[in-house]
Amino acid sequence: MAMTDLKEIIQGIPKAELHLHIEGSFEPELMFEIAKRNTIDLEYDSIESLKNAYKFNNLQEFLDIYYAGAQVLIHEQDFYDLTWAYLTKVHSQNVVHVEVFFDPQTHTDRGIEFEVVINGIHKALERGQSELNISYKLIMSYLRHLSEEEAFKTLESSLPYQHWIDGVGLDSSEKGNPPSKFMKVFEASAKHGYKLVAHAGEEGPADYIWEALDLLKVVRIDHGNRCLDDERLIQRLLDQNIPLTLCPLSNIALKVIQKMEEQPVAKMLDKGILANIHSDDPAYFGGYMNENYYETVKALELTRDQLKQLAINAFEASWLTAEAKSAHVTTVKNYFSSLNLPLG
Repeated sequence: MAMTDLKEIIQGIPKAELHLHIEGSFEPELMFEIAKRNTIDLEYDSIESLKNAYKFNNLQEFLDIYYAGAQVLIHEQDFYDLTWAYLTKVHSQNVVHVEVFFDPQTHTDRGIEFEVVINGIHKALERGQSELNISYKLIMSYLRHLSEEEAFKTLESSLPYQHWIDGVGLDSSEKGNPPSKFMKVFEASAKHGYKLVAHAGEEGPADYIWEALDLLKVVRIDHGNRCLDDERLIQRLLDQNIPLTLCPLSNIALKVIQKMEEQPVAKMLDKGILANIHSDDPAYFGGYMNENYYETVKALELTRDQLKQLAINAFEASWLTAEAKSAHVTTVKNYFSSLNLPLG
């Protein structure tokens, strides 16, 4: 496939994004705009100098700037604008379903009310559904560098809004913060009807994936790169059809892998794992969905069938109804059938 053709093909694919932190879609231009509106001085004197700071050696260095950027989000309108900017961007890339993470503790820890955060995000998601035809699910993440006690407080704060929240996740600094640290709050979250996911096996070992499955009882693993270190774990993922939401450009930016050719998604597809790819924190990592698809296909020389499988897997891994999944999968298959290109 010629690379220009590839970009056009990827643009046309109906896509689902399942691993996206809304605070990580905070583009420098919007950050400056909201900082000015809220009379907050950023540490950077220009959009360019801020963009230059978006270079990291590891997850912690990224998180430091991620949390600094979030400080300018104060009012409901700020959270609305952040979410709406993301939705309009992915709409332009033919994303038709999103499952969005938000980090309430990033905001409540600095005195912003939970309701301010969720009201702004929810209003934008509702508008995206009605105006852009983007369906959505909302996932509340617990920050793993904080205590389980703090996570319980966040769970309590969420209960008046649980009809808006579909699940809970676990993110932030993985090293030294195993899933087992949050076993009780995940059990309590499940009792309230929340679906369960967790980041595991990105910087942490394959053991963290086992913990997420066995102790937290998650239905989906975010990242999960390290599963390939453990044949028994691969079999477990296959037996239970556990999806992995991989983030290729994120892995490069955070030095989880050194080059795109090391991205494990092709090996996972070959083994039959329900692997799919997403953008994670696109403003910081140099690409939204189309860019993640393009760089992955190019580096790994994926075939057209593998590209199609990635798109299908994302819908299969989603929390849409069986009927909605089936309809989207049919749309993807029909799109690829219509291309009339030789198989790669």
